[in-house]
Amino acid sequence: MRRTEKEQFLREILGDEQPPAHLARAVIEEKLRAAILDGRLPSGIALRQQELATLFGVSRMPVREALRQLEAQGLLRVETHKGAVVAPLINEDATDAYALRSLLESEALRQSIPLLTPDDINLARSYIDQLESETDYAKMGTLNRLFHMTLYSRAPNKRLLKLVEEGLNEEERFLRFNLKSMGLGKLSQHDHLELLQMAEAGAVEPTINALVHHLNRGVEAINKYLISRPAEVARPASASRKRALAR
Repeated sequence: MRRTEKEQFLREILGDEQPPAHLARAVIEEKLRAAILDGRLPSGIALRQQELATLFGVSRMPVREALRQLEAQGLLRVETHKGAVVAPLINEDATDAYALRSLLESEALRQSIPLLTPDDINLARSYIDQLESETDYAKMGTLNRLFHMTLYSRAPNKRLLKLVEEGLNEEERFLRFNLKSMGLGKLSQHDHLELLQMAEAGAVEPTINALVHHLNRGVEAINKYLISRPAEVARPASASRKRALAR
């Protein structure tokens, strides 16, 4: 893909409005994050600092900081000779990824439950209520992430919370594309209600056990889906995306 074609591709995806200098990093980060989460920027595409700086009419510094934030969230990874590239969706390492999530989220829940407030519980319940009526699978993935992060939010270990959110971001991207075909909706809602009720009662260990069961059920469904529908998971890129990936 020629440089001008790459520029046009990014302009179509991200726009080219110049953000105010004091908001540049936050605006660029949010635009990139949204495009990665909804698949407009596909896995493997390189995001070069100078291309983005030129697109938004800013220096490389806010772009660099935005890319670092997205890397910390697990949405980008740095590769030799390519720089920052969009990270892959959940794939054949789903079992390992969920085993790690189970450890991290269990600890976050253990730390958070004793500190949860009534407002936290009500907020988590609101996400369950929204999931009941939501039909947009992309939004369902986001609501699932927000529900879990609300239960973990009072954990005092902020580094732990960053690691937890990375795993949930990865899952959100996967669910946006595949939740409809996996049949997890109502089953997950039952699990969510159980987690919320136990957390509200302050039952730390039972809530953790329920969380582990919930995550195990999730990884079983994902592995089954990956085996039965590998072509859909790969999500072949459109012609324009294939050209972008070539650069």
